[in-house]
Amino acid sequence: MEKKLTILHSNDIHGDFLPTVKNGVNTGGLARLSGYVKKVREEEENVIYLNAGDMFRGSVIDSEFRGLSTIELMNMLAPDASTIGNHEVDYGVAHLLFLERCARFPIVNADLYITLNSTRLFRPYINLEVGGMRIMVVGLLTEEVISSTKSEKIIGTYINVAEAAKEVGIMADNYRTKDTDLFILLTHIGIEKDRELANLLNPDWGVDMIIGGHSHTFMDQAEIVNGIPIVQAGTGSGQIGRFDITYDDVLKKITGWKWRTQVIDENSAPVNPLIEEVVNDFKSLTDAKYRRVVTRFARELTHPTRIQETEMGNLYADLLQDESSFDIMLMGSGAIRKKAMGPTVEYQDMVENTPFDDQLFMLKVTGDEFRRMIQYVMRDDAWDGHTEFYQYSKGVRIVYRKSTHTLEELSFRGKEIEDGDTFLIALQNYHYNNFEEFFNVPLSPIKERMRPRVVATSVNNIVEEYFATHQGLDAKVEGRIVILD
Repeated sequence: MEKKLTILHSNDIHGDFLPTVKNGVNTGGLARLSGYVKKVREEEENVIYLNAGDMFRGSVIDSEFRGLSTIELMNMLAPDASTIGNHEVDYGVAHLLFLERCARFPIVNADLYITLNSTRLFRPYINLEVGGMRIMVVGLLTEEVISSTKSEKIIGTYINVAEAAKEVGIMADNYRTKDTDLFILLTHIGIEKDRELANLLNPDWGVDMIIGGHSHTFMDQAEIVNGIPIVQAGTGSGQIGRFDITYDDVLKKITGWKWRTQVIDENSAPVNPLIEEVVNDFKSLTDAKYRRVVTRFARELTHPTRIQETEMGNLYADLLQDESSFDIMLMGSGAIRKKAMGPTVEYQDMVENTPFDDQLFMLKVTGDEFRRMIQYVMRDDAWDGHTEFYQYSKGVRIVYRKSTHTLEELSFRGKEIEDGDTFLIALQNYHYNNFEEFFNVPLSPIKERMRPRVVATSVNNIVEEYFATHQGLDAKVEGRIVILD
């Protein structure tokens, strides 16, 4: 007997709760996303909705209430299962466990555990029952959680894909039974790691699909690796992924499927008025605090991608270095969240653009160490956008050739950097805590040379003061980072 099943899925919503206007059409927003899910549940007989992580961050509504507002809204959106993303731990693991208690939807993760006794922090899987079908959903997490929780030594995860694949085998051997009709991996490890994972999966484990997140990948069609469809639905609330599946209940197998992304706009989805009301209530609470102008740029400044020099990258690196104790600011490209901002900049824009309000650490490095740092940052993996990349304050010039993996120029203030030179550099706390992983340079000799010290307790304190005292700010791409093929 054939049955039909529709699987809807989102990932990396990142606090994208409010609609936007694109080409004159109202697009996205949680109220309309919920409206689409509700509409499909009414139209189709068997429907499940999954979320592949990173509900949090990106919105002042999320940050002001430390994720509680997000959990309340997600409770109303009511996914059948969600997994943990790397930004779910931004407020700390203890706070995440508190938020999990507030969630009225299941959160699954198989590989986040307490190191002292190997106890899992979350249920590893859930069996969803719909239309007489039993669907097993296992959650897997990005290795970046280790980066975000360096200070929480008792928390661990399986940090490479091979170990994650082994964990899938453990789940399959222990919990997948003859009554399991579909086996879904709900991951937050990025499209590249999803591909690696699929290649490592034993066909006898019976994984039917990987629904992923983290890399914000917009896909026109599902990608098949080792016979397993891999899908992802970009980022934000402006689209949703959709599987329409035919399942033979006698043969116990999928006999046909189609996958697509559905744009969420006024033409495809009605508004859920209940969620719209709650979102607007949260917005009214935050508007009084956040809707004030902090500065006006000379024009709109952009940050279109994290893997090249950008206007906003230069602006932020320069203002953090200005009148500072250090020579060079290395601003994490991923710490700048908006693709464009200005010319009028409200406090809300400022906070949403740099939501990770880190401390700044100052270190003394040699020219040789700095060269090795840059060489590692520019490795091949960087161009897929899955590694850390940096924006550099004025005076730095980097010319890198991909084809030969060579730094053709590395200079500071017009002088080629020599091995014996020394520089005071500054990094955000997140990047300092993961220094050896992100730069592949030992930290011990650097610490011996000079004790690293905190030179600012808040990035946004510096940004806000600089914005308040400087009007008409402008920044241009000027060749600080030149990438040659």
